[in-house]
Amino acid sequence: MQKSKAYDNVKSVIPKKEFWIYAVGALGQGMIYSIMSSYISDFYINVLQVPLLFVLLLMLIARFFDAIYDPFMGAIVDRYTTKWGKMKPYMLFTAIPIAVLTFFMFFAPSGLSVSEKMVYAAVIYVLWGITYSVSDVPFWSLPNAMTPNPSERAKTLSVGRTLNGVGAAVPMGLFLLLGFIMPRVSSAKGIEMDKKIYMAMAIVCSVIGIMLFVNSYFHIRERVVLPHKKRQKGEPSALSRIIKCKPLVLVVIMGLLSSGRYMMQAAAVHVARYAFYIGPSLDGLTQAARTAAIKGSVSTVSTLFSVCSAVGMFGAMLFMPSLYKRYNYKQIVLFTCIAGFLASVATSVIGALAIFTKASYLVYVCIPFIIIQCIPLGALNITSYAMIGDSLDYLELKTGYRDNGLCSACQSFVNQFGNAIATTFIVLMYIIINISPSQMLNAEVVKAATELLPMQRFAMFSLVSIVPGISLLLCAVPIFFYDLTGAKKEQITLELEKIRKERGINID
Repeated sequence: MQKSKAYDNVKSVIPKKEFWIYAVGALGQGMIYSIMSSYISDFYINVLQVPLLFVLLLMLIARFFDAIYDPFMGAIVDRYTTKWGKMKPYMLFTAIPIAVLTFFMFFAPSGLSVSEKMVYAAVIYVLWGITYSVSDVPFWSLPNAMTPNPSERAKTLSVGRTLNGVGAAVPMGLFLLLGFIMPRVSSAKGIEMDKKIYMAMAIVCSVIGIMLFVNSYFHIRERVVLPHKKRQKGEPSALSRIIKCKPLVLVVIMGLLSSGRYMMQAAAVHVARYAFYIGPSLDGLTQAARTAAIKGSVSTVSTLFSVCSAVGMFGAMLFMPSLYKRYNYKQIVLFTCIAGFLASVATSVIGALAIFTKASYLVYVCIPFIIIQCIPLGALNITSYAMIGDSLDYLELKTGYRDNGLCSACQSFVNQFGNAIATTFIVLMYIIINISPSQMLNAEVVKAATELLPMQRFAMFSLVSIVPGISLLLCAVPIFFYDLTGAKKEQITLELEKIRKERGINID
């Protein structure tokens, strides 16, 4: 229990208007990131239909590049301060490129050979990743620069990440609506219908999302910006400081081990296509009616998992500010991750019964367990950023340096790595259980999940059940060694305030 909070004596400085504008900006960013993280694997595999091995290699190579690029971007943010600010300018200058690249990421050009489609997908995906990192690293560094108060910083991150999650739900809602509406207003068939759905989603998310996001630039102040301190001969480099910062390293390891949690959203549409069918009997239906029924089932099942994910994640996010007043970050992470693992076991058992006994209605019995399973998503989405903020305080106290950008780059890399691992698992599952997307979905034919073997369907279902659960259990291990809690955390905050005053650094 966190009873003493001496660091609350450090003044709060963020006006309400600025606080909410930042949160709404996070909502807009959530719309952009979610359409990529939740649907890019389905688009590449089932719509663009590039080879599975290509998708696998693209994700892994791009993440290798991120491992180099993200820290480089963080170092640039830390080193330079422009006349427009230290972190804010990147949000402004990347807005239009991100919107344009998001659209083209989900645009499937006609008439291209398989090789040409691979080149197109690789170029757009890599450019999008680079541009997004230039924007993302500074944006999530901002709360550390907006206020010196850990409680106010945690609240800013909590509400920001919560609205970011709300934004992430927008593509999911669009996928549901368009899945029911498009077959009734368009004559497109099979894969052509999916192309139209994804184009519509990309236009809405890129335009509205970027407008909300870039508005933050005009209203946010950077207050905790320390003068650039030139490294003296013999002092450790920025990267060395980061590697030796034990609390930060533990948070990064936690994030990497929790990568499986991203499959709750990224794999939902794949499970909807190939694990369950919910709808009328397909016997005797015309091809058009059959396609509409299968599309409706995909939309329904995908939305079921997405809504459960959203309820668990958002519910946790909404309660985080209250929980932070009573429990420390370590306690929250450990409890929610263990609970999420246990719920995933129940989800797996019920899902297996639904598939092997052909009792598809049992998928609805999974709902409460999926919700519990997704609570750690919300807890980790917020708490990991707050823990990085505390690690920055520790780093500044020990070294005199506050590497905001570099630390934020670590979290940005963890997020992108997690999504890449999720996509990798999805692609490997297609290969292992021998599902051919081109045979299941093409210009004329859309096949139902019930045409696959029960073991194939359960294997696909495991991507949103036991696999994320095991990941949650693993990520709890490094947090047993995290110790920036209670009196130690309070003492660091108070000592920093004293040191800054002695150095003549005023936070206003």
